[in-house]
Amino acid sequence: MEKLKELIKKLCNKEVISYLIFGVLTTLVNLSISYILKAFLHLEENIASTIGIVCSILFAYFTNRKWVFKSYANTIKEKWIEFGKFILGRSFTMIVEIIGVYLLVDVFHSFYNIFNENLAFMLNKFIITFIVIILNFFVSKFFAFKNLSKKDSK
Repeated sequence: MEKLKELIKKLCNKEVISYLIFGVLTTLVNLSISYILKAFLHLEENIASTIGIVCSILFAYFTNRKWVFKSYANTIKEKWIEFGKFILGRSFTMIVEIIGVYLLVDVFHSFYNIFNENLAFMLNKFIITFIVIILNFFVSKFFAFKNLSKKDSK
């Protein structure tokens, strides 16, 4: 029981809570843009999903940099390195998301026999997005913002 309390205490810190809040907002950006492009502009699912991902990555960088991981990158060079690492990490998870949406929508046709096309697409997108949110936390914390956010603020 003590180990469980320790784990909960460790997981419920300001950084994780901030990440969850901005993760939800980032997810809303991703899902909203994807849905609008699919349902109203009638773009193909994978194209709509990819555009939603790109928009949410840019939103996530600025919110994670300032409010979640509180980056100490000050010089232009440090900021570009940090941005490059963030984009590299998010490119990896974007590929995971694109492949995941493709598999659920086009290969397995998940939920398409139960719900209408738009709802089935959104359920599949949500499942993959949940997995990607978890991956993104670790990529951001231990790769993109790792060195720059851990500088001593002397």
